[in-house]
Amino acid sequence: MGGKQSRSFSSKDLNDLSVSQKRKSAGKDDMPSLSSAAERIRRHATVHFGYSTLSLAMRGLNGTPVELWELRELQKLNLSMNSLCSLPPALGTLDNLVVLNLWGNNLSSLPPEIGLLQKLRVLFACRNRLSEVPEELGSCARLEVLSLANNQITGLPGSLATMNSLTKLNLSHNRIVHIPTCVYSMKGLVFLHLACNRLETIADQIQDLVNLKILIVEGNSIHTLPKTLCFLESLELLNVDFNDLQNVPMEMYLLSKLGRLACHPMDKGLHIIHNPLLKPIQEVLQGGLSALYNYLKPT
Repeated sequence: MGGKQSRSFSSKDLNDLSVSQKRKSAGKDDMPSLSSAAERIRRHATVHFGYSTLSLAMRGLNGTPVELWELRELQKLNLSMNSLCSLPPALGTLDNLVVLNLWGNNLSSLPPEIGLLQKLRVLFACRNRLSEVPEELGSCARLEVLSLANNQITGLPGSLATMNSLTKLNLSHNRIVHIPTCVYSMKGLVFLHLACNRLETIADQIQDLVNLKILIVEGNSIHTLPKTLCFLESLELLNVDFNDLQNVPMEMYLLSKLGRLACHPMDKGLHIIHNPLLKPIQEVLQGGLSALYNYLKPT
């Protein structure tokens, strides 16, 4: 979430925050008023870099305290690394949220009310059990960073096609067979991570992502690259390692910003040698990327 961490909660605070879990059998006379309980949570919110921030990360929460949703001033909320299985519709009341971190829970779905978070710019929902994404997420028009990695997602709703502000999309380690059609409409994308899915092809529409600088599709079953991929002249990192590629498009020499063959996963350049490439491409690559480009260029 950035900046220093919020103050630690005492055992008493955690008991108070978990009233919905730990006091289900208590009578009304034993329950604190809603406003006073919310105030106890608010005391742990701090201002980091100008944003009202609350971290409930790693608190062993199975559910969110109902009082949390009263804190409408919150702009950054960290609920990561808990045991949350669901989020209530009340999430939509936190309409000032800019950053929402749900990383490392047991969420099987996101509530439709997430679409009410009109100011949301960053959403981390990786390492959960999501199999789909609600259409209403497309209403978060200001979203710039979306991470849905390490889930069970097979596709995305078409409503996400209108996310013109999105610059970074991480869909790695899911169950995606075809790149969702809506992705090709996200013209602002600079970073697209689709590693370790079940992709077999990349559609010609990939050329529409004209601002793309980083494309990672390693660990799939892609057997051919479209020549339109080579029109993405802003690409600085293209990782197609560990696929089923036997050849490359003749137009690949147009990707001049790749610069070199790369080895480490996030190094800039072209990652391709871990494929069943046929001769003569396999042999030419031993001379580096410049040798490949010279071979491919028309005489």
